[in-house]
Amino acid sequence: MSEPRARGARRPGGARSQHFLRTQALAAELVRDAGIGAGDLVLDLGAGGGRLTGELVGVGARVIAVELDPRWASRLRGRWAGVEVVQGDAACVPLPSEPFRVVANLPFDRTTAILRHLLDSPHVPLVRADVIVEWGVAVKRALPWPSTVNDVVWGAWYSAAVTRRLPRRAFEPPPAVDAGVLVFGRRAEPLVPPELADRYRRFVAAGFRRNANARELDAYEWARLFRRRGARAAAGARPGKGGRRPRPRRGGS
Repeated sequence: MSEPRARGARRPGGARSQHFLRTQALAAELVRDAGIGAGDLVLDLGAGGGRLTGELVGVGARVIAVELDPRWASRLRGRWAGVEVVQGDAACVPLPSEPFRVVANLPFDRTTAILRHLLDSPHVPLVRADVIVEWGVAVKRALPWPSTVNDVVWGAWYSAAVTRRLPRRAFEPPPAVDAGVLVFGRRAEPLVPPELADRYRRFVAAGFRRNANARELDAYEWARLFRRRGARAAAGARPGKGGRRPRPRRGGS
């Protein structure tokens, strides 16, 4: 039986960015694929009607269900013993101070903001995030050659992979495009020391502004550049030249 149509889940301003999983069976598969175990602390961001929440409870996880729409949040409360329901914006809610996982069908119009909330700081104790996003976003974020500053910075702490494509018909209401399961897993060894996170973001941002081939470098190459040129970048110098390093762009920014 499908979840209620998104008419009851519209975001303030009439946005229809939330597309619910059509079947409980699919939710069960996604939780199983995420490898959630008993006792794991898991956030379901944009919980909606609770399909993923229910499956997470079923495998013994400790669940925090976050939902912006007060009507859906009220329907989630009291349905499962021990589930904490937070009515709020998933891009702003306080994150746990202990290691945690995320399994979520993200509201499409909030994807980047939510990912930044989770991934920008390496000090957030996120272990792994399995998130449903638009297919194009999933592919872009998982490319080995990051195309944005955020992708490069996140790549210092996390690996990214697309594990599954979900057709439009898997959702109610169906979105305009297919979706994908995008998985971020914390690296056993970060490519950049976490205490240098702010400096690294400035370094990468400068590289994207000033160099035409910044998108040709993968996360490992960016980290190597930073180790070699980090001191100069912090002082305002260009991130490097020659070899595989970004070349200065001619004729403006």
